[in-house]
Amino acid sequence: MSKATKLLTATCALLLATVGACAQSNRADTSAADGTSPSEQAPKVLWVGDSVAAQLAKPLTAAAEASELPFKSIAAAGGGNVSGREKLTQSTFQRLNEALDSYNPDVVTYQVSTYDWGTEKEQRAAYEKLLRTVTDSGAKLAIVTMPPIKPDDFYKDHMDELERTTRLVEEVAAGSDDEAVVFDSAQVWGEEFQKKRDGELYRKSDGIHTCPQGAAQFTDWLLGELAEQFGGLTAANPESWANAGWSGDSKFEGCQTGA
Repeated sequence: MSKATKLLTATCALLLATVGACAQSNRADTSAADGTSPSEQAPKVLWVGDSVAAQLAKPLTAAAEASELPFKSIAAAGGGNVSGREKLTQSTFQRLNEALDSYNPDVVTYQVSTYDWGTEKEQRAAYEKLLRTVTDSGAKLAIVTMPPIKPDDFYKDHMDELERTTRLVEEVAAGSDDEAVVFDSAQVWGEEFQKKRDGELYRKSDGIHTCPQGAAQFTDWLLGELAEQFGGLTAANPESWANAGWSGDSKFEGCQTGA
């Protein structure tokens, strides 16, 4: 067995050990009450966001399949934002509109992007546009707050803008007539960037991206939030998806060695 294989095997064992520990609480009250199977009433979920969301789409896809949850990701590396960098924003809304037409989701889950820059007015307008775009299609909007980041020179001038995104999405959701909800991912990542939590590697050293342990915990948490908010979903036990091979994806390169 190679050193890389040994490291990946150890990572998978940790995924099961620590994710499994929180699974029971996330499974509470998620089963169907009327006797129909999860696949018959589970909402169709569309996942939208940037490169961090594209990483998280890996375990989310595996967990959704195990949970019989219809799931599609259009998260994109180098984009996926709805505010800030205009060319990338246009691309996001183009992909979103195409997916709304072709996939017809019940729930659009957008993870706030690290590119969601702009003035407060611009940011609010962007989240309101996202809400209108989603609700006009007949879907509900779930906004997931972004993981806290450790800013480098690229981000340091935008931190004030990013730090107010949580307040802005909460205000937009509050005025949505129950068409939108906000899931606060600080429950998984903490309020500030932490490379490790509870002794386990959650985030990459770049200060932005995630590692399999954190991504698995996030996935288990998000499925619990979706089940509680929208019903029709019995989230599968992590044993059925934690070791499905996604942790070896190139998007998590370096995590096995602590990079």
